[in-house]
Amino acid sequence: MKSVRLVGPGRAGRSFAAALSDSGFDVRGLLRRGDDLTHAAAGVDVLVIATPDGVIGEVAASVEPDPGTVVVHLSGALGLDVLAPHGRRASLHPLVPLPSPEVGRVRLRSGITFAVAGDPVATDMARALGGRVVTVDEEHRAEYHAAACIAANHVVALMGQVERIAASAGLGLEPFVGLARAALSDVAELGPAAALTGPAARRDDVTIARHRSVLAPEELAGYDAGVALARRLSARSDSARSEKTRSEKTRSEKTRSEKTQPEEMAPCA
Repeated sequence: MKSVRLVGPGRAGRSFAAALSDSGFDVRGLLRRGDDLTHAAAGVDVLVIATPDGVIGEVAASVEPDPGTVVVHLSGALGLDVLAPHGRRASLHPLVPLPSPEVGRVRLRSGITFAVAGDPVATDMARALGGRVVTVDEEHRAEYHAAACIAANHVVALMGQVERIAASAGLGLEPFVGLARAALSDVAELGPAAALTGPAARRDDVTIARHRSVLAPEELAGYDAGVALARRLSARSDSARSEKTRSEKTRSEKTRSEKTQPEEMAPCA
């Protein structure tokens, strides 16, 4: 199995170090940015830079290139140019939160999706961890990472708002976590448009106004943004249903028209 060295002993670095070791990789330690990184790429097949995005370029530039070593970063937003001057470059981004090394160690091997680019070693690593692989082109990295942040970070922030508003009604967060889980299960099974329920979907402006009347002023921006997104999704769903209805009506009218056409007379023998 391939030998790996990592730079960055934070949550991501330690999660990957443990998960890769569990998957049979020869993990040869975790270095810090303050260490001498000049020869960090020497003697290993893969060097993983697991630092925050803002210093990946600085770390990569401080490492002397080794023609036999692939340098990999874990950023979802950055392309491969940040790894210059290394010849063999790749990115490996896990689509899963890594809140702690202990949790990350398990999650990285739980069949998650990894977004990869560059050298095929990134795909090999993802598959060795038991993951699914998607390829994200350089020009679409920002959109990909924005979607990932919305799916994880923004959802968590929204649940923080749920917690605050629920507390004002004398309730804890737990009942609403169950509600959120059910809604996400519906999204997975039906898609966002079909899963959408609630006052914005049914155009119940009276209920929305009642909500706004009791919310703290600092909560209104988040609430209004959510209503706007729900209305946009609902409108798109309505448009799709209308188009489907029109298409079905057109096909039905065509079928009726064909059935009412007189049959052609057969030629006389």
